[in-house]
Amino acid sequence: MVAPASVFGLVLPLILWADRSEGIGFHFASYIDNYMVLQKEPAGAVIWGFGIPGATVTVTLCQGQEAIMKKVTSVKAASNTWMVVLDPMKPGGPFEVMAQQFLGTMTSTLRVHDVLFGDVWLCSGQSNMQMTVLQIFNATKELSDTAAYQSVRILSVSLTEAEEELEDLDAVDLRWSKPTAENLGNGYFTYMSAVCWLFGRYLYDTLQYPIGLISSSWGGTPIEAWSSERSLKACGILTKGSVMHDSVSGPSEHSVLWNAMIHPLHNMTLKGVVWYQGEANIHYNKDLYNCTFPALIEDWRQTFHSGSQGQTERFFPFGFVQLSSDLSVNNTDDGFPQIRWHQTADVGFVPNPKMPNTFMAVAMDLCDRDSPFGSIHPRDKQTVAYRLHLGARAVAYDEKNLIFQGPLPEKIELLAHKGLLNLTYYQKIQVQRQDKKIFEISCCSDHQCKWLPAPMNTFSTQILTLSINSCLGTVAALRYAWSTWPCEYKQCPLYHPSSSLPAPPFIAFITEQASGLSNDSSIWSDLK
Repeated sequence: MVAPASVFGLVLPLILWADRSEGIGFHFASYIDNYMVLQKEPAGAVIWGFGIPGATVTVTLCQGQEAIMKKVTSVKAASNTWMVVLDPMKPGGPFEVMAQQFLGTMTSTLRVHDVLFGDVWLCSGQSNMQMTVLQIFNATKELSDTAAYQSVRILSVSLTEAEEELEDLDAVDLRWSKPTAENLGNGYFTYMSAVCWLFGRYLYDTLQYPIGLISSSWGGTPIEAWSSERSLKACGILTKGSVMHDSVSGPSEHSVLWNAMIHPLHNMTLKGVVWYQGEANIHYNKDLYNCTFPALIEDWRQTFHSGSQGQTERFFPFGFVQLSSDLSVNNTDDGFPQIRWHQTADVGFVPNPKMPNTFMAVAMDLCDRDSPFGSIHPRDKQTVAYRLHLGARAVAYDEKNLIFQGPLPEKIELLAHKGLLNLTYYQKIQVQRQDKKIFEISCCSDHQCKWLPAPMNTFSTQILTLSINSCLGTVAALRYAWSTWPCEYKQCPLYHPSSSLPAPPFIAFITEQASGLSNDSSIWSDLK
């Protein structure tokens, strides 16, 4: 005869799992688990889950045998959910989170252990975000370098789609875990994101407190799949639709990944988001990306702020990677440069008034001709993550006097009588090599314009002179690095001298023919 305790020991986990899958019973939300990182002060972390309507739920935060705080709430009848907001906590741990449900004489208890408080970052996008540490340069060394980063915890969301917004994740590929060679290098394009991991690792090196990383990405997916119906409507895009093009190999139905892989996280208190996407929009709604991307950022911010009871900042930091390069696309095709430009809302740099509290990692010089995963998947994700983390330190953590973006000109002066164009940069520049084609001018005559090379001429600490003798008409505009593959690996012509950050691509009207341009944002207007 089997003892009753043994029977319950075998049956109870099965019952709890069945209840969880059907959204009833008493359990935490799918991503509240052992080893998780909760957002530290000044915000309060959100703890939530499902229960029996009418029941009282008490959530206790413990350290050792000591109860640090206790919060009481009740289960909402309409949704079968309960939620509490913890008091702001300093970074550190470990802690235990205990939730107890009381209904009449019945009491149920849930516990998660080894919980840390720190900064929580969500990483999303398509395949360049999905690439694992196993796929990058120096993979063996990177996979072995985890012992010092046991306070950087990782979670990977399963690839799922949904027609409606889900309240909780259907599944996770990797539950909250400490980093290991196995879970960081688990195959190709599976968990865990290399960019996400390396970004978090660089942050930890600087901040020296816990970092939580959530990877929710899917290769070959357009921005429309990650956008809510609200944000698509804001850009005049039909809420129902899909993409039919070779560049899109993942789910393309509008909003299906927002519904299944992002919205279920919206109750979580976040520090910020990093994003790497855009290749799948080269041939789909390319001209709308200057709307769809800022609209996505705004909608995610609003949704996470509301879902976390105001704990996630309304304008939380949002970082992204500007597209790299791809040999399979004709170098004169303007898809890649247009998306790069639209990623900045046609301003050329971030943060800007259309995209406040954002930061960008330029990656056009990190090309990889020999990548076994195709040149569209460059393997140097270390430099990508390093450049991203510089932006985070400056924008998200308000670190002063930190160079986090490459040089852009603040003044463009046409010297037509000398056949020259003077560019004055707001930072020091390092001219790594002279290039005859990477700068181009729009030369107009007889109401027709064409792009001609403007060879680099002379330069000094902050001034670069271009030769425009090839134009016999009127110089109407200037652009830089406006091609799919602007330069070889880390060999673009212009960098910042001390930070080695590349000058980003830009396009600008030449609006005053005889004098320097004003310093306002009008010089960054897109040339239509």
